Amino acid sequence: MIDLHTHSSASDGSDSPSQLIENAKAAGLSAVALTDHDTIAGLSEARRAAGELQIEFIPGCELSVTHGQHRFHMVGLFLPEDASSLQRTLDMLIEERNARNGKIIEKLNQLNIDITIEEVIAKAGGDAVGRPHMAAVLFEKHVVNSMQQAFDQFLGSKGKAYLPKQVLTAAQALQLLTDCGATPIMAHPYSLNLGAVSLAEVVTELRSLGLDGIEAYYPEHTPSQTEQFLALAKRLDLAVSGGSDYHGSFRPHIQLGRGKGTLHVRDELLTALKERRIRRGLSA
Repeated sequence: MIDLHTHSSASDGSDSPSQLIENAKAAGLSAVALTDHDTIAGLSEARRAAGELQIEFIPGCELSVTHGQHRFHMVGLFLPEDASSLQRTLDMLIEERNARNGKIIEKLNQLNIDITIEEVIAKAGGDAVGRPHMAAVLFEKHVVNSMQQAFDQFLGSKGKAYLPKQVLTAAQALQLLTDCGATPIMAHPYSLNLGAVSLAEVVTELRSLGLDGIEAYYPEHTPSQTEQFLALAKRLDLAVSGGSDYHGSFRPHIQLGRGKGTLHVRDELLTALKERRIRRGLSA
């Protein structure tokens, strides 16, 4: 089995990049991709750990994007070690995210919740600080009974302290990823909440902008949705990807490589991705 969608403490997961690789090895995976949100800071550590443990490593990232009224995520796989143009854009996004974090903390304080940005930074333990770390602090302070309640009540899109974050357009993200030789993939397409016809229209538009794959295998996809996404990928000549969206203890119901227990992404999928890249003159 393989897992091409995971997160570490470099963004909003609980495992360090090396711990994630160790856990992937222990889970019996033959290959794993690290696809942290809007950062590539954990890739070097994960790459070293994968080399030591002899597990295949696919460097990646996950970008939040908009396209028209749609907001979703784009995974980039097979990032090069030198992705300077992408890094410059990610640095800008991190600066904007940090400013947003401070404003969210202010809103929580206005709700008479005792929380500081220093506590959240300490919980994150790295440069990437986000809402899951705020949720963890709120949980530890018994403001909420669970991480999910923290999002439902305060931090999620309908929460009292929510603020939208600045994101790239899909066209910008696709340009960045293709320019550095990555394979751009639409993550968990179910999250767009579109019918089959509308989704096909959006994916067709994105394909003309550089989209090269669909994440068909995902823990939240029903069997019929998986079949729908596989058929769409075949019809539009797009690659197929899959992964758990593992975040460690921040999403304890999701296991590496297995999702909720029924996910199974086969090695052959990665082989097909590599062959596709080679046909396009890209490294695999």
